[in-house]
This record gives sequence, structure tokens and C-alpha cells, in this order.
Amino acid sequence: MIVKTRKYKLETKQYIKIALAGVIRQQWWVILIALGLMLPAIFIWSHWWITGALIAYAIYILFWLIQFAGITQLEQGKILFERLSYEITSQQILIKINTKQGMPIKWEQIRRARKLKNGFVLWMSKVQLIYLPFKVFNTENERKFIETILRRKEYVK
Repeated sequence: MIVKTRKYKLETKQYIKIALAGVIRQQWWVILIALGLMLPAIFIWSHWWITGALIAYAIYILFWLIQFAGITQLEQGKILFERLSYEITSQQILIKINTKQGMPIKWEQIRRARKLKNGFVLWMSKVQLIYLPFKVFNTENERKFIETILRRKEYVK
């Protein structure tokens, strides 16, 4: 079965939100470092331990926010934010700019995937992702087919 989606343009704000949430979820252990930096406040009370840890964590979040905002401005990243349609099979995902131009992506290139409440996110790297909101699918069966592929390939449980 081939799933052909409607054309969809990923907005930069949505990309930044999804990518930042993905990095925070993937690198959850960084919050443990911030909490570890706060521990000395238990033994030697000073608000600077807590303030310093919170500032360090805020700088970490700001670093990734700047990275993702920068990608939206780069020429290499412009393709992520064009109106694209997708042809999805169990072998590959074909990203189509128009009827004659497209780029295939094998499922092996997808590192991880996540089903959100309003769509699927397929991660190729920390910064490259494919976001497929449910509204781009023509029928409910197409959405279920994509979910089945993701389960078979063990991206979504």
C-alpha cells in the first residue's frame, strides 16, 4: 500500500517546539546534573547553589533553542520548511517537492519516531525530522497503516 499525503508546510515555530521537546526528552539526564548542582545547598545553605544550577540549565535550554532557531535560517535547512507531500510505503518515505522532484528516505535512516496527540514525528538526527500531522492523511486507514509500519519497525510501541 502507498500512502500519499496532502502537501504540508512545517512552520518554523512548530519545528522549534517539536525539536526542543525531543532533545529534552532524549537528554533527560541533564536535569539530574542540575539537581546535583543544587545538592550542596542542603549541607551549606546558600541560594547561589540553586540559582547557579537553574542558570546553568537555562543556558543549556537556550543553547538548543538557538541551535534549532538557527537551522530555520540556514540554506541547507530550507527544504524542511517548504510545502512537501509524502509517499510512504513499508520500504521508504518519498519526500516530494512537486510531481517530478523528490527524495527517497529509507526506513533505516529513521533513528526514532514518536506518536503525538496530533501527528507523527520521525527523527533522522537531532535536528532533522519529518512531522506528519494527522490532517495530511486522506483517510483514517492511511494513518493506521503508518502507525502499523512504525510498530513493525519497532519505532513506536
